[in-house]
Amino acid sequence: MDKKYKLLLVEDDTSLGYLLSEYLGMKGFVVTWAKNAQDGLVKTETNVFDLAILDVMLPDMDGFELSQKIKSVNPELPFLFLTARSLKIDVLKGFSLGAVDYLKKPIDEEELVVRINALLARLVTDPEEEPQVSEYKIGDYMLNTENFELRYKGEPIKLTGKEFDLLTLLAMNQNQLVTHKEILTTIWDKNDYFNKKSLNVFVSHLRKHLAKDVKISIVNVNRRGFMLRVDEK
Repeated sequence: MDKKYKLLLVEDDTSLGYLLSEYLGMKGFVVTWAKNAQDGLVKTETNVFDLAILDVMLPDMDGFELSQKIKSVNPELPFLFLTARSLKIDVLKGFSLGAVDYLKKPIDEEELVVRINALLARLVTDPEEEPQVSEYKIGDYMLNTENFELRYKGEPIKLTGKEFDLLTLLAMNQNQLVTHKEILTTIWDKNDYFNKKSLNVFVSHLRKHLAKDVKISIVNVNRRGFMLRVDEK
Protein backbone atom coordinates (compact mmCIF):
# COMPACT_ATOMS: atom_id res chain seq x y z
CA MET A 1 0.00 0.00 0.00
CA ASP A 2 1.78 3.16 -1.22
CA LYS A 3 -0.47 5.77 0.35
CA LYS A 4 -1.20 5.66 4.08
CA TYR A 5 -4.98 5.87 4.07
CA LYS A 6 -6.52 7.46 7.15
CA LEU A 7 -9.44 5.67 8.78
CA LEU A 8 -11.79 6.83 11.51
CA LEU A 9 -13.04 3.92 13.63
CA VAL A 10 -15.96 4.65 15.98
CA GLU A 11 -16.44 1.59 18.21
CA ASP A 12 -17.40 1.58 21.90
CA ASP A 13 -16.43 -2.06 22.51
CA THR A 14 -12.94 -1.69 23.96
CA SER A 15 -11.73 -5.16 23.03
CA LEU A 16 -13.01 -5.01 19.45
CA GLY A 17 -11.89 -1.42 18.98
CA TYR A 18 -8.36 -2.26 20.12
CA LEU A 19 -8.22 -5.41 17.98
CA LEU A 20 -9.41 -3.63 14.82
CA SER A 21 -7.14 -0.61 15.42
CA GLU A 22 -4.08 -2.83 15.82
CA TYR A 23 -4.94 -5.12 12.91
CA LEU A 24 -5.71 -2.28 10.49
CA GLY A 25 -2.53 -0.54 11.62
CA MET A 26 -0.55 -3.69 10.81
CA LYS A 27 -2.11 -3.61 7.35
CA GLY A 28 -0.72 -0.15 6.67
CA PHE A 29 -3.67 2.09 7.59
CA VAL A 30 -3.50 5.08 9.89
CA VAL A 31 -6.34 4.50 12.35
CA THR A 32 -7.95 7.03 14.66
CA TRP A 33 -10.15 5.27 17.19
CA ALA A 34 -13.08 7.04 18.85
CA LYS A 35 -14.95 5.21 21.63
CA ASN A 36 -18.22 7.11 21.31
CA ALA A 37 -20.19 9.06 18.72
CA GLN A 38 -19.44 12.53 20.09
CA ASP A 39 -15.70 11.90 20.09
CA GLY A 40 -15.96 10.56 16.54
CA LEU A 41 -17.81 13.66 15.41
CA VAL A 42 -15.17 15.93 16.98
CA LYS A 43 -12.41 14.02 15.23
CA THR A 44 -14.06 14.50 11.82
CA GLU A 45 -14.09 18.25 12.49
CA THR A 46 -10.36 18.35 13.27
CA ASN A 47 -8.92 15.66 10.97
CA VAL A 48 -9.09 14.56 7.35
CA PHE A 49 -10.05 10.92 6.78
CA ASP A 50 -10.41 8.72 3.72
CA LEU A 51 -13.05 6.43 5.25
CA ALA A 52 -15.12 6.24 8.45
CA ILE A 53 -16.04 2.88 10.03
CA LEU A 54 -19.05 3.34 12.32
CA ASP A 55 -20.53 0.95 14.86
CA VAL A 56 -24.32 1.15 14.76
CA MET A 57 -24.87 0.55 18.50
CA LEU A 58 -23.10 3.39 20.32
CA PRO A 59 -23.82 4.58 23.88
CA ASP A 60 -24.55 8.25 23.15
CA MET A 61 -26.23 8.07 19.71
CA ASP A 62 -26.61 5.33 17.12
CA GLY A 63 -24.34 5.09 14.12
CA PHE A 64 -27.14 6.09 11.76
CA GLU A 65 -27.57 9.45 13.48
CA LEU A 66 -23.80 9.89 13.72
CA SER A 67 -23.41 9.30 9.98
CA GLN A 68 -25.82 12.13 9.24
CA LYS A 69 -24.00 14.51 11.57
CA ILE A 70 -20.71 13.58 9.94
CA LYS A 71 -22.18 14.21 6.48
CA SER A 72 -23.24 17.70 7.58
CA VAL A 73 -19.60 18.42 8.48
CA ASN A 74 -17.88 16.43 5.73
CA PRO A 75 -20.32 15.35 2.99
CA GLU A 76 -17.53 13.74 0.94
CA LEU A 77 -16.38 11.31 3.66
CA PRO A 78 -17.50 7.74 2.78
CA PHE A 79 -18.53 5.44 5.64
CA LEU A 80 -19.42 1.84 6.33
CA PHE A 81 -21.35 0.35 9.24
CA LEU A 82 -20.38 -2.39 11.67
CA THR A 83 -23.35 -3.94 13.42
CA ALA A 84 -24.62 -6.94 15.35
CA ARG A 85 -28.08 -6.29 13.91
CA SER A 86 -29.23 -8.71 11.26
CA LEU A 87 -32.61 -7.22 10.38
CA LYS A 88 -32.93 -6.43 6.68
CA ILE A 89 -34.57 -3.12 7.48
CA ASP A 90 -31.42 -1.99 9.34
CA VAL A 91 -29.23 -2.94 6.40
CA LEU A 92 -31.49 -1.06 4.00
CA LYS A 93 -31.56 1.94 6.30
CA GLY A 94 -27.77 2.04 6.36
CA PHE A 95 -27.51 2.07 2.60
CA SER A 96 -30.32 4.62 2.28
CA LEU A 97 -28.30 6.98 4.47
CA GLY A 98 -25.36 6.74 2.09
CA ALA A 99 -23.23 3.93 3.52
CA VAL A 100 -20.82 2.40 1.02
CA ASP A 101 -20.81 -0.95 2.82
CA TYR A 102 -22.28 -2.81 5.78
CA LEU A 103 -20.47 -5.55 7.72
CA LYS A 104 -22.17 -7.71 10.33
CA LYS A 105 -20.57 -8.79 13.59
CA PRO A 106 -18.70 -10.88 14.55
CA ILE A 107 -16.19 -9.12 12.32
CA ASP A 108 -13.82 -11.11 10.13
CA GLU A 109 -10.73 -8.86 10.14
CA GLU A 110 -9.44 -10.21 6.84
CA GLU A 111 -12.77 -9.60 5.13
CA LEU A 112 -12.89 -6.08 6.56
CA VAL A 113 -9.46 -5.29 5.07
CA VAL A 114 -10.49 -6.67 1.68
CA ARG A 115 -13.62 -4.55 1.69
CA ILE A 116 -11.76 -1.42 2.81
CA ASN A 117 -9.16 -1.84 0.07
CA ALA A 118 -11.84 -2.39 -2.56
CA LEU A 119 -13.83 0.63 -1.37
CA LEU A 120 -10.80 2.90 -1.29
CA ALA A 121 -9.73 1.73 -4.75
CA ARG A 122 -13.16 2.73 -6.02
CA LEU A 123 -13.74 5.89 -3.96
CA VAL A 124 -10.28 7.41 -3.57
CA THR A 125 -8.98 7.58 -7.12
CA ASP A 126 -6.34 9.54 -8.95
CA PRO A 127 -7.98 11.31 -11.93
CA GLU A 128 -4.98 10.42 -14.07
CA GLU A 129 -5.20 6.72 -13.25
CA GLU A 130 -7.03 4.31 -15.50
CA PRO A 131 -10.40 3.08 -14.22
CA GLN A 132 -10.16 0.02 -11.98
CA VAL A 133 -11.48 -3.25 -13.37
CA SER A 134 -14.25 -4.47 -11.08
CA GLU A 135 -15.28 -7.66 -12.88
CA TYR A 136 -13.23 -10.56 -14.16
CA LYS A 137 -14.55 -13.33 -16.40
CA ILE A 138 -13.01 -16.69 -15.49
CA GLY A 139 -14.46 -19.22 -17.90
CA ASP A 140 -18.11 -19.62 -16.88
CA TYR A 141 -17.46 -17.76 -13.60
CA MET A 142 -17.65 -14.02 -12.90
CA LEU A 143 -15.62 -12.43 -10.11
CA ASN A 144 -16.90 -9.03 -8.94
CA THR A 145 -14.41 -7.12 -6.80
CA GLU A 146 -16.90 -4.42 -5.83
CA ASN A 147 -19.53 -6.81 -4.49
CA PHE A 148 -17.02 -9.42 -3.27
CA GLU A 149 -18.85 -12.07 -5.25
CA LEU A 150 -17.90 -15.12 -7.24
CA ARG A 151 -20.72 -16.45 -9.38
CA TYR A 152 -21.08 -19.52 -11.58
CA LYS A 153 -23.75 -18.94 -14.23
CA GLY A 154 -25.44 -16.51 -11.83
CA GLU A 155 -25.16 -18.78 -8.78
CA PRO A 156 -23.19 -17.19 -5.89
CA ILE A 157 -20.27 -19.08 -4.36
CA LYS A 158 -19.11 -18.09 -0.88
CA LEU A 159 -15.41 -17.32 -0.48
CA THR A 160 -13.39 -16.43 2.59
CA GLY A 161 -11.46 -13.16 2.62
CA LYS A 162 -8.15 -14.84 1.79
CA GLU A 163 -9.72 -16.98 -0.94
CA PHE A 164 -11.20 -13.85 -2.50
CA ASP A 165 -7.85 -12.00 -2.33
CA LEU A 166 -5.99 -14.90 -3.91
CA LEU A 167 -8.51 -15.47 -6.69
CA THR A 168 -8.55 -11.74 -7.49
CA LEU A 169 -4.76 -11.65 -7.79
CA LEU A 170 -4.77 -14.72 -10.04
CA ALA A 171 -7.66 -13.36 -12.12
CA MET A 172 -5.82 -10.06 -12.65
CA ASN A 173 -2.97 -12.11 -14.14
CA GLN A 174 -5.04 -14.75 -15.92
CA ASN A 175 -2.90 -17.18 -17.99
CA GLN A 176 0.26 -15.64 -16.52
CA LEU A 177 2.58 -16.86 -13.78
CA VAL A 178 2.18 -15.23 -10.38
CA THR A 179 5.18 -16.11 -8.23
CA HIS A 180 4.97 -17.46 -4.69
CA LYS A 181 6.78 -14.35 -3.47
CA GLU A 182 4.34 -11.98 -5.18
CA ILE A 183 1.32 -13.84 -3.77
CA LEU A 184 2.69 -14.12 -0.23
CA THR A 185 3.87 -10.52 0.04
CA THR A 186 0.65 -9.17 -1.50
CA ILE A 187 -1.83 -11.23 0.53
CA TRP A 188 0.03 -12.33 3.66
CA ASP A 189 2.50 -9.41 3.81
CA LYS A 190 5.26 -11.92 4.50
CA ASN A 191 7.09 -14.50 2.38
CA ASP A 192 7.86 -17.41 4.70
CA TYR A 193 7.50 -21.19 4.96
CA PHE A 194 4.35 -21.20 7.07
CA ASN A 195 2.45 -18.84 4.79
CA LYS A 196 3.58 -20.86 1.78
CA LYS A 197 2.01 -23.95 3.36
CA SER A 198 -1.20 -21.96 3.90
CA LEU A 199 -1.10 -20.80 0.28
CA ASN A 200 -1.19 -24.40 -0.93
CA VAL A 201 -4.30 -25.01 1.17
CA PHE A 202 -6.08 -21.95 -0.25
CA VAL A 203 -5.17 -22.97 -3.81
CA SER A 204 -6.74 -26.36 -3.10
CA HIS A 205 -9.92 -24.62 -1.90
CA LEU A 206 -10.08 -22.46 -5.02
CA ARG A 207 -9.66 -25.48 -7.27
CA LYS A 208 -12.76 -26.98 -5.67
CA HIS A 209 -14.72 -23.73 -6.05
CA LEU A 210 -13.81 -23.56 -9.76
CA ALA A 211 -14.30 -27.26 -10.50
CA LYS A 212 -17.65 -26.75 -12.26
CA ASP A 213 -15.88 -25.45 -15.35
CA VAL A 214 -13.42 -27.99 -16.77
CA LYS A 215 -11.72 -25.29 -18.87
CA ILE A 216 -10.28 -23.76 -15.69
CA SER A 217 -7.19 -24.93 -13.84
CA ILE A 218 -4.82 -23.47 -11.27
CA VAL A 219 -1.43 -24.76 -12.32
CA ASN A 220 1.65 -25.09 -10.10
CA VAL A 221 4.38 -23.77 -12.43
CA ASN A 222 7.72 -25.48 -11.77
CA ARG A 223 7.40 -24.74 -8.04
CA ARG A 224 7.83 -21.04 -8.87
CA GLY A 225 4.24 -19.99 -8.43
CA PHE A 226 0.73 -20.47 -9.75
CA MET A 227 -1.15 -19.67 -12.94
CA LEU A 228 -4.90 -19.37 -13.34
CA ARG A 229 -5.31 -20.99 -16.74
CA VAL A 230 -8.49 -20.81 -18.80
CA ASP A 231 -8.58 -22.86 -21.99
CA GLU A 232 -11.23 -21.20 -24.16
CA LYS A 233 -10.65 -23.53 -27.12
